[in-house]
Amino acid sequence: MNSGGFRRLRAIASKERLHIVRDPSTLFFAVFLPVLELFMLGYAIDTNVRHVRTIVFDEARTQESRSLLLRFTNSEDFRIVGEVFTDRDLARALVSGRARVGIKIPEAYSRRVQSGRTGQVLILVDGSESSVAAEAVNVGGAIALSESLDRLLEGRRMPVEARPRVLFNPDTRSANFFIPGLMVVLCQMMATMLSANAVVREKERGTLEQLFMTPVRAGELILGKMLPYLGLVLAEFCMIGLLMVVGFGVPIHGNFFTLLIVALPFYLSMIGLGLAISTRAQTRDASMQMTIATILPSMFLSGYVFPLDSMPRPFWLLAQAIPTTWMIDVARGVVLRGAGWADLWLHAVVLSAQAVVLLAISAVLFRKRLT
Repeated sequence: MNSGGFRRLRAIASKERLHIVRDPSTLFFAVFLPVLELFMLGYAIDTNVRHVRTIVFDEARTQESRSLLLRFTNSEDFRIVGEVFTDRDLARALVSGRARVGIKIPEAYSRRVQSGRTGQVLILVDGSESSVAAEAVNVGGAIALSESLDRLLEGRRMPVEARPRVLFNPDTRSANFFIPGLMVVLCQMMATMLSANAVVREKERGTLEQLFMTPVRAGELILGKMLPYLGLVLAEFCMIGLLMVVGFGVPIHGNFFTLLIVALPFYLSMIGLGLAISTRAQTRDASMQMTIATILPSMFLSGYVFPLDSMPRPFWLLAQAIPTTWMIDVARGVVLRGAGWADLWLHAVVLSAQAVVLLAISAVLFRKRLT
């Protein structure tokens, strides 16, 4: 390449550099966003399962049972969040997702160990989260073994045996764990991308200004844009649910209609998010980048892959503000745990509130765009 070619090349590169510098969105997605997600996900994601929410049913209520429970607490793998007094309440806490592990100490526990017989402890583990289930079973057995060894070293024959029982997904099939969450994430991506591209497409074609000149009101325009995509997403949700059962053999233990009803405000919020993105993006490529920027934190901070209980407190609180966190728990609750309205009413309330907030924000941004 001669000197003239180098000058032309330098001129083109300089021109493109000015375009990048003058476009804040390009700089944001190229530099700031990857660094932000690196720090956020690097600090939030912890593959070591710790602080698993645990519910206790201590029928013995003796010094020996309290000593055993203290070992569970001191291990930092378990975090006791409450105590129940019946088997029904213990099962309900696990089905509702309020706890991932249930520890039941029988009434005869102290009498058995004091008489030299084996004291058995029942550990009920929520198998809808495979990593949590495996860790809880292993650590529970290790704690019981440690208690037995300490008793034997003291010259007392007081062996303790942990009886783990994995509920809801006893075979710990990965399909049972991943597919209910994947169903939520796939439809979330579709809802956000389609609604974001719908308005941006009008901008690119120059037809958005024509819509502004019609008698259609802003609210009617927003609703008219949303409804077809909401129907499409819900239809896709049902189709994936059917494939989950037929193609992958994942049984649905609860009522799928309940899952569909709770999914309605969730996908409304995702469509609202897509509409908000469309007010900022000028091209479909930009809207795609912004959509991906919202989906990645939703996947990693929602408990879809990594357990929420192991996250630092600030990131755990951030996860509670993400609609995907609540919806994935609903999907696993209905599909694997057989949860019903009595267990999911709080999820429905939170998702509805989040949908109202996101739709209100997107409507305000859209109206500002019109004016």
